Amino acid sequence: MPEQFASVPQELADVPGGDAAYQRLISLLDGSGARYRVIDHAPEGRTEEVSRYRGHPVAQGAKCLVVMVKTGKRTKRYFLAVVPGDARVDLPGLKALAEGSYVSFASADRAEALSGSVSGTILPFSFHPDLELVVDPGVLEHEEIFFNAARLDRSLALHAEDYRDHLHRVGALIRPITAPREPETGRVGQA
Repeated sequence: MPEQFASVPQELADVPGGDAAYQRLISLLDGSGARYRVIDHAPEGRTEEVSRYRGHPVAQGAKCLVVMVKTGKRTKRYFLAVVPGDARVDLPGLKALAEGSYVSFASADRAEALSGSVSGTILPFSFHPDLELVVDPGVLEHEEIFFNAARLDRSLALHAEDYRDHLHRVGALIRPITAPREPETGRVGQA
């Protein structure tokens, strides 16, 4: 079984509030020798707000969203789309990448079941075989990336080089998946 889908120890599986996902993440990072810092802060799941608490530009945040793409009449693929904190996911681009016919954000229940954590705390790591990890290269442009660590009150600052190494180990896709910015405003269009 690939490292990213290894089962979580039973004593951690029953811990409520994202602690199992957090412990699984820490075990993975420690096991690979990743460089990271733990940052405790006031509970917050919105990227702009939590970036302020953590003291970094919003662009260094890893925004993690679960997207559903219909690829057939009865088939779907789920993607964990990871984009810079100041960007939006290019839904039509993900639909094209998956050669799908329809795309939308996954329901909150489905996103939480696949990611193992509640909305606002989804990790930029997939531990579920039905959740394909695709990361925008913009996430890897900084020395560190920041993300909520399966909890609203705790984040990690992870060296981008170590995250890139993980992505290569697990065969994740690194593809442009941010929506283009609108020319007049400079704001990001689409979803």
